[in-house]
Amino acid sequence: MAALGLVSARGALSLCFPLRARFKSTGHSHGDATLKERQRQQMARGLPKQKAIAGVKQVIVVASGKGGVGKSTTAVNLALGLAANDSSKAVGLLDADVYGPSVPKLMNLTGNPELTEKNLMRPLVNFGIPCMSMGFLVEETAPVVWRGLMVMSAIEKLLRQVHWGNLDYLIIDMPPGTGDVQLSITQNIPIAGAVIVSTPQDIALVDARRGAEMFRKVNVPVLGLVQNMSVFCCPKCLTKTHIFGADGARKLAASLGVKVLGDVPLHVNIREMSDRGQPVVVSSPESPEAEAYRNIASAVVQRLAEVSGSV
Repeated sequence: MAALGLVSARGALSLCFPLRARFKSTGHSHGDATLKERQRQQMARGLPKQKAIAGVKQVIVVASGKGGVGKSTTAVNLALGLAANDSSKAVGLLDADVYGPSVPKLMNLTGNPELTEKNLMRPLVNFGIPCMSMGFLVEETAPVVWRGLMVMSAIEKLLRQVHWGNLDYLIIDMPPGTGDVQLSITQNIPIAGAVIVSTPQDIALVDARRGAEMFRKVNVPVLGLVQNMSVFCCPKCLTKTHIFGADGARKLAASLGVKVLGDVPLHVNIREMSDRGQPVVVSSPESPEAEAYRNIASAVVQRLAEVSGSV
């Protein structure tokens, strides 16, 4: 029985990594090309066909390899920054973090979405940004204790059963990590680009690299990195301290061959305004912190133009 179990385990491994085992020792460029083509065909086989979200021109995902690096705060202020930079552009915000939705708190929104005649959910709106989140559908303190299939079903509903109207940009606040939700979203809808958020700390950068590599594997352009909490400036003596390290995200961006979209300082104003549901881009528009987010929004638009070949 032990031998049978060993054979079964080996068989399972061979099913997971058949091509790698077959071609690993060839060492020929022709073999490598064949391997890559067969891997591409296997990846494509059985994947859902991408279908655009009705009325949405471009989807931008904001992601991080791990939690606690300020991804949701960045996503919210990026959406507001895009709208502030160009009032002619319509921007929406989708909170795809089913287990830990932050958008309702950050955008000061409560209540349940109304339904249209076609049974589609109407986003809740604040600061001119239509928003959708699992946080609107469950009690604020209620944990979402769901298995993978239920989470995938919820993501599908958030993607397909929301009446967004006409949007130039839909910002998706992704959950941290590189799991089922990320794969489901990238495989189901066309994504214009991904923004990776990280602190300069080494432990965060390791996971940020994983996130960037995941998007590359699924052919989503990485627009660049945001170095969050880059520096702390003492409000009394004005001494600048790199609490999480200096320029770690810049070094990672250089090694990945992508751009740094901007730096956001570690500032108490960002934290206080976020906790109040008053993001700094709208509550403190003249502050250096708000300017940092608006500059990042401008860099994102520039990178989208570069990726699409329009510049």
